[in-house]
Amino acid sequence: MTVVVVPFHEGKSRLSDRRHVRRAVGLAMLHDVLSACTAVGRTVVVTDDEDAARQVSERGVGLARDPGGGQGAAVAAALAELEEPEPVLVVNADLACAVPHDLRTLLAATPLGGLALVEAVDGTTNALSLPAPQVFAPLYGHASAERFLDHARSLGLAALSVAVPNLADDVDTLADLYRLQLRVGPRTQAALVEVEQEIRV
Repeated sequence: MTVVVVPFHEGKSRLSDRRHVRRAVGLAMLHDVLSACTAVGRTVVVTDDEDAARQVSERGVGLARDPGGGQGAAVAAALAELEEPEPVLVVNADLACAVPHDLRTLLAATPLGGLALVEAVDGTTNALSLPAPQVFAPLYGHASAERFLDHARSLGLAALSVAVPNLADDVDTLADLYRLQLRVGPRTQAALVEVEQEIRV
């Protein structure tokens, strides 16, 4: 069985200079991402956010505590709690367009025993498919997609980048949200409506 790990941290400052807007949109995107992930495999959210933890618990999704230190450390902490060397997807929480088919496409494209990923336009990594937790290394950040591929190949594993548009399109800013608004999930669309209403006031 595939395990899906979703690291969640409060929305990026680029999303809005108003914290309540970042939180509303961030939590809405998390909800939509989880709808895609839970249809594909056992899902674990790793976070230090109490609101997110409560929502996750109410949905019956697994929860791991973010120890701090960035996304790599958060994912590593969640993977360390897995008891079996099973396949893993790591899916970012700002992929508001994601649907189950996108994750299944990434899984299907993953080389046997190897690694596959979907990179963002800026070369960072939006989704990872790993053959086992032990293959992960905390390589997030600028140009991380290439580093993940190089790391897997250094271990003697096949590794490739996969084109999955809904996983390549992440939401960093409100401009991204407006650009993607007809493709994002229902909770994110509802949050966008609330943001627009607030702007008009």
